[in-house]
Amino acid sequence: MPWQTLLETRDRLNESNLEDWYAALTERVDDGGPFALAVLGGRLATTPGRAFLAGYQGALRALWPAAPRTLGALCVTENRSTRPADMQTRLSGLHLSGRKDFVTAADAADWLLVAARVDEEGVPRLAVGVVHTGAPGSRIEPLPALPLMPDIGHARLHLENTLCELLPGDGWDSYVKPFRSIEDLHVLAALGAWLYGVGQDSDWPRALSLRLLGLLGGCAEVARHNASDPITHLLLAGLFAQFQALRPELDAAIASGPQEWAALWSRDCNLLEVARTAREKRLEKALAALA
Repeated sequence: MPWQTLLETRDRLNESNLEDWYAALTERVDDGGPFALAVLGGRLATTPGRAFLAGYQGALRALWPAAPRTLGALCVTENRSTRPADMQTRLSGLHLSGRKDFVTAADAADWLLVAARVDEEGVPRLAVGVVHTGAPGSRIEPLPALPLMPDIGHARLHLENTLCELLPGDGWDSYVKPFRSIEDLHVLAALGAWLYGVGQDSDWPRALSLRLLGLLGGCAEVARHNASDPITHLLLAGLFAQFQALRPELDAAIASGPQEWAALWSRDCNLLEVARTAREKRLEKALAALA
C-alpha cells in the first residue's frame, strides 16, 4: 500500500459519470493492487457512494486478479437470496440463462461475474461465468435509486442463452462465499480513507485522524490473509468494532464541519450496516470453529 500517496493527496476526482471517474482513478492508482485501489479511491472520492464503489472494485480484483481494468460487478442475488439452492439462473455448457435482481453499478459496468447453478447428478453446485455488458442475450434493467448511496445505481440483469467465459474453481467456495468478507474489508478501508480525507479538509483533531490511519493499517494487514480462514473473520470483526467505537467522535466531527460533508455523511453513514447481520453470522461460525 503506497501510504505516502495517501498522506500527500489533497485533491479529489470530480468526473461526472462513474465510467470516467473510475478510469481516472485507475490511472492514479496504476498497478498498486486491490487494496490500494480501495484506499486511494476512497480518498479521491467526492461521496461515500463513490468510496464504496472503489472498495467494491478493489474487492472484485482481490477475488479475481485477472479482472479487466474497467468497471465490473458480481451478480448473485435472486429474490433477495444468495443461497445456491434458491438460484434459478442456470449454466448450460458455456451459456447462461436467468435473472439477477440486484447488481451494483450494473449500468456502468463493462463486465459481470454471474453465479449460476449447475445440476450434476441431482446435486446443485455453483459456477461463475464472465459476461460482457451488451453481449447477445443479455439485458440490463435499471432500478430506481435507493435512499442510501443514490449516486451508485443498481439494476436487474436478464440473461437468455448468453455466452460466457467460465472461471475455474467452485462458484460458491472460490467466489461467492469469500467475496462477502473481501468486500466488507475493502469497503471499510475505502470509507475510512474517505473520512480521513474529510478530516484533512476540515482540520479535525490530529488524534482522530491518527486513529483512522491505525484502522487503515489494520485493514491492510487483514487484506493479506485468506478470506475464508476463521481467524480472518475474527480479525475483520475486530476492525469493524474499532470503527464502531470511533463513530460517535466521527459523527460529531463531521456535524461540526462544512455542511457539504455533513449532508453526505448523514445520508450514507450507515452503508456499512447493510451487511452487519451476515458479518455477525460469520463471526459466530468463526468463533465456533476456533473453539
